[in-house]
Amino acid sequence: MDPYQNPYMTLPGVSAEEIGFLQQATNGLNENQQKYFFMVYSGRRKSPQDILIFTLIGFFGINGIQRFATGQTGMGILFLFTWGFCWIGTIIDLVNHRSLALEYNKKVAYESYQIAQMGGQPMV
Repeated sequence: MDPYQNPYMTLPGVSAEEIGFLQQATNGLNENQQKYFFMVYSGRRKSPQDILIFTLIGFFGINGIQRFATGQTGMGILFLFTWGFCWIGTIIDLVNHRSLALEYNKKVAYESYQIAQMGGQPMV
């Protein structure tokens, strides 16, 4: 990857903390692996704005969508059946939508790193 052009800056809603994490996580990859990592990661990551929209949809419609979108199926079901913990949990998720997105994106970065290390072979 070109050291003067950071492709992570093109990701929507990316924070400085996420960029630092990604640069540190991909430090041991060669250039082709870094390109493959970026391709896989950018396709699977969720921007904080996406999580905010999902949370707002949950606040006015079906609760827990933001939790399903971040892979937290158990919490999504709990939010669904408890009206988002009587909307208190949904309000907390509205405030913490950036941390929900960052937590999910770190998990996706780890999985993408494993895929890139395998030389681009998809995990079975």
